[in-house]
Amino acid sequence: MPTKPLAELEAMVGDSHRTVEGFRVEAGKVAEFARAITDPNPVFRDESVARERGFDAVPAPLTYPRVKRFPRYRADDGAAIDEGHYGFDLGFRPEYVLHGEQAYEYARPLLVGDELTGTTTLTDVYQRDGGRAGTMTFAVLETEYRDQSGELVLTDRATAIETEGAVDDDSESESEHSKSTGDTSPAPPEPESVAPPRSADDLDPGQPGPTVVVTELERRHFVAYAGASGDFNPIHYDEPYAREAGNESVFGQGMFTAGVASRVVTDWFGRAAVSSFGVRFQSRVFPGETIVATGEVTDVTGDGTVETAVEATTAGGTTLLTGTATATLPERKP
Repeated sequence: MPTKPLAELEAMVGDSHRTVEGFRVEAGKVAEFARAITDPNPVFRDESVARERGFDAVPAPLTYPRVKRFPRYRADDGAAIDEGHYGFDLGFRPEYVLHGEQAYEYARPLLVGDELTGTTTLTDVYQRDGGRAGTMTFAVLETEYRDQSGELVLTDRATAIETEGAVDDDSESESEHSKSTGDTSPAPPEPESVAPPRSADDLDPGQPGPTVVVTELERRHFVAYAGASGDFNPIHYDEPYAREAGNESVFGQGMFTAGVASRVVTDWFGRAAVSSFGVRFQSRVFPGETIVATGEVTDVTGDGTVETAVEATTAGGTTLLTGTATATLPERKP
């Protein structure tokens, strides 16, 4: 339970704080972040490739806004930008905080050279019985980012959840299961690419997108993501800390998995076409496991809007996250 009573948290709903200032999108950090989410796309590293694809500068990956967590980007009146804070003192205990959902709406792609400010509003607080996790306290926060010209660039919506204790995923992780039984995890599928659609005419509901596979995760993947994103919660890299909090091991950041899943969308449609990306986290990924990310068209409208469903699982089929994305392509021909 939070150190603050629910009534006190509810009284904070509607409050806004300037939480981010001087958030510079830097070429080196963009390239580092792309490496951390295992994305080899040269558009995130090479300015000449970016210009060939119609950008004025190198764009940032879809989940790059997580970099705002670094202390140098905190506004003077903002509290720590951690899960469950975002400029608000919610009394959440970091060792029992989960990232429930994350969604982005892009007015345009973030580009190297942008300098952003962010204002965060606490839009909702509520509690639910979480079964194995006990009473769960939810905080929903919305952050608007504007560039140096004052134009809205991005809206970020995050749901942080504090549980009463460590969450039991209700199943052994693949790595722990294989250790205890001698079995090996199922062989992961091979990565698959698809030709980028030229227009919405190339797509129909049910059509699959690329398959992105990241095999045999190691703790270094989680450490690399921490260094790239600023998510230094020790539960992701400090084994004694993670076990003391009731976990079987360290585990990957939810947004690391989301970053891997975002590759499906940008590989499929290109970064410029994507106007929204959102995920709901279901399970955790542990060292030794594999992430398999896939996508499928769910709707295509006459104005060229393409809606897709995204999913990331382990090789054994455990769902890590589900999500959606929207892309705008040239319109279907009548």
